[in-house]
Amino acid sequence: MRGWHRKTGRARLPRGEGPWAWLSAGSVSLSLLLLALLLGLLASRGLGHFWPGDVALVTLQDGRQLAGREVREQPLPDGSGHERLYRTGNRDLDGEIWDWVALAAIREVSHPPELLVLERRRWSEFIGRLVALEPEAGPRLEGEAAWSALTDRLAELEAGREAIRELRERTILPLVRRLEREGKSAEATRALAAAEARVAELRASLGGARLVLESVSGERLIQSLDEIVRARRPNAMSGLDKLVAWGERVWRFLSEGPRVGNVEDGVWPAIFGTILMVLLMSVVVTPFGVLAAVYLNEVAHQGRLTRLVRIGVRNLAGVPSIVYGVFGLGVFVYGIGGRLDQWFFEASLPSPTFGTGGLLWASLTLALLTLPVVIVATEEGLARIPHRQREGALALGATRLEMLSRVVLPMAMPAMLTGMILAVARAAGEVAPLMLVGVAKLAPQVPLDGDFPYLHLERKFMHLGYHIFDAAFHGNDVQAALPIAYGTALLLVLVILVLNLTAIFLRHHLRSRHGTLSSY
Repeated sequence: MRGWHRKTGRARLPRGEGPWAWLSAGSVSLSLLLLALLLGLLASRGLGHFWPGDVALVTLQDGRQLAGREVREQPLPDGSGHERLYRTGNRDLDGEIWDWVALAAIREVSHPPELLVLERRRWSEFIGRLVALEPEAGPRLEGEAAWSALTDRLAELEAGREAIRELRERTILPLVRRLEREGKSAEATRALAAAEARVAELRASLGGARLVLESVSGERLIQSLDEIVRARRPNAMSGLDKLVAWGERVWRFLSEGPRVGNVEDGVWPAIFGTILMVLLMSVVVTPFGVLAAVYLNEVAHQGRLTRLVRIGVRNLAGVPSIVYGVFGLGVFVYGIGGRLDQWFFEASLPSPTFGTGGLLWASLTLALLTLPVVIVATEEGLARIPHRQREGALALGATRLEMLSRVVLPMAMPAMLTGMILAVARAAGEVAPLMLVGVAKLAPQVPLDGDFPYLHLERKFMHLGYHIFDAAFHGNDVQAALPIAYGTALLLVLVILVLNLTAIFLRHHLRSRHGTLSSY
């Protein structure tokens, strides 16, 4: 207990505590602080990207004007002042969407409410003014009438695009796969032709209208309306409107697929692919890891060979992940997958079905990668169970199998879940082996649908870790990709956190139920 020193009158630490306890507490506090700073950085850089910031109209000392959103400031290389980076858009007019401007060269900065930001399918954003809307039939609209008509037409376009998307996903793609699997069928061919005709009809109804746009430098641009995804006037939006728009953009990021080089719209296929791959990996690695640990600790003779096997298992945990990727490519993809194609899918050769990277081979490769972690954690949990528990069960007449299944394994369940937590944390963040055994840069269709067998293990999939790598290093515009990389990294951390918290909750429940040792 904490007491007082008789001579000095100061509080003294309990016996056994000292500077090492404070050093340990300080290390834990520093780790938590660094983790909080990391999450704060990812959240501010990632989620802040979706906020519809004001668009500045910048007038320079020489009279030239530009419009864009302020990104950041930095000192000039010669130390004579600072420069500011603006995202100006209009790649099809200027060839670039970024502009560095020295602060000394700026004469005036204003925020006119009529400045328009258009998200387009091609050429990224347009920032400027709306001059007129020219519908397919009817008079030319200008000013506020053009803006009102534009918002109404974009709502109709979004409904039409959603109808086309539903037709493709629920009708056309299943019919195409059916034709590929069963060969030509008159019924399927007629249904496919009818669906494609309906898509062509919807596409024809989307086009026709045009926008007359003007940049702040005076350049005119004629833009087809069906190329416009969304339009907004950030300077005319209230704080509540911006909050609603921010929520909509975050939801699109979570629920839609990517476009424009993976730096626009969402990452839903990558979220789904990551979670599904981790779940499949867990289903595969758990029984093999537990059985191996039970054999090494409960069944095998504890001699030199067993010790060598344990050393080998621990060394496998330190093998670089890319080595497992090469192994998975050679054994799973080309070996087993190629053999399956020869046995069951000979008609589709030389186009491979299982003889190429896919969800199944990626899950098996990561299961092999994380198997040593599960074995070590489970075996350590089994070693902590007192021998009197085993002896008591055997003394009461239980067989060895009943003793293992009803006494030992339930008490070791928290240790197994600890191994699973470590395995999930490592598998969800691995990228190198996945690049060889199934991950794809762009796979907008998730490998789970209504077409039999519903879960398509042979398909390629997207992964959050690879999406970060691709967006940050393989994009044409690093500045545009960085916020997406930050947001995806935050999402990956949250996905791992949710999976781990689920396992931790189960571990706590089993620990309290079976009364296992608190040292697990």
